[in-house]
Amino acid sequence: MKHLIDPMDLSREETDEILVLAQDIIADREKYRDLMAHRKLATLFYEPSTRTRLSFTSAMMELGGNVLGFSDAKNSSVSKGETVRDTIRVVGCFADIIAMRHSLEGSPLVAAEVSEVPIINAGDGSHSHPTQTLTDLLTITRELGGIDGITIGFCGDLRFGRTVHSLIKALSRYSGINVVLIAPDELRLPDYIKQDVCDKMGIRYKETSELDEVLPELDVLYMTRVQKERFLDEDEFDRVKDSFVLDARRMSLAKSRMAVLHPLPRVNEILTEVDDDPRAAYFRQVENGKFVRMALICKLLEWKDSPEHSMPQGEAPLLDSALHCSNLKCICNSEKVPPRFRRTPGGVTRCWYCDSKVK
Repeated sequence: MKHLIDPMDLSREETDEILVLAQDIIADREKYRDLMAHRKLATLFYEPSTRTRLSFTSAMMELGGNVLGFSDAKNSSVSKGETVRDTIRVVGCFADIIAMRHSLEGSPLVAAEVSEVPIINAGDGSHSHPTQTLTDLLTITRELGGIDGITIGFCGDLRFGRTVHSLIKALSRYSGINVVLIAPDELRLPDYIKQDVCDKMGIRYKETSELDEVLPELDVLYMTRVQKERFLDEDEFDRVKDSFVLDARRMSLAKSRMAVLHPLPRVNEILTEVDDDPRAAYFRQVENGKFVRMALICKLLEWKDSPEHSMPQGEAPLLDSALHCSNLKCICNSEKVPPRFRRTPGGVTRCWYCDSKVK
């Protein structure tokens, strides 16, 4: 069974297939309007979403398919205590493919372990967001003509920003990528991404807290919202919420062909005066998300039973009853799933579900 839980579940070739198909859909939407006729997508959104949920719904409808599911877990059997595993087993009886968003990190992985239909991770906590990653890759391709060799700056919340974590993973498959990490100390990129992805895959990166200083060298500026809902300490949030704001003055420092991306929603990190700048690609990025999700749905159902497109086989999980994941937002601390772990090449033990370091 082929699922999309993490960007690395797709090979570079599979990713490129999806991007090529998305561009063909853009060129000839009529050709694909009945491709998913009589197929059903279930959207299980355990936490609020506008863009991603509507993007999936619109994608399936444009392919001629049907959509069912829920946009609030309070309106489902989850409110009665039903587990992720049981919900997936039930919904899999009604749908051909499932897209799920959950606040508990690792939930889509648990879902995939029991599902009889493909699972798409539409975001799990601050962990991963692979369909946003495909959206970002398609947007970069369309804005700049390609991905290899770009210099991309990630600005704002790099600590909790699942879109940032996922995109850096995906970019590790491309050549000549340079990453600039622009964040205050409290919101810097987690060490496990720097060690397990950047260092391991040879991505060149540097860290700074000065946006103006690095803007002239960027091909892509990826802005992010400082996410209040990810903070346990409101005082800490108040200290960093206005760390970086992109305005017309700062845009004057950038290359004439730089692309500004943002996963949205924004608060005040990009002023509206930037919206009419031709380099502001974030609303075009939203539409690209629909097209790439159309392509992803088609490909996952095409690959569903293909041995050539099975899930990547990594090392077996480490089972150790003496170890415990300390991440309160990990599914292993909320539902009865077996605690499992993995050892990184550097010898660090991390949770199998959420990648948190085990102390």
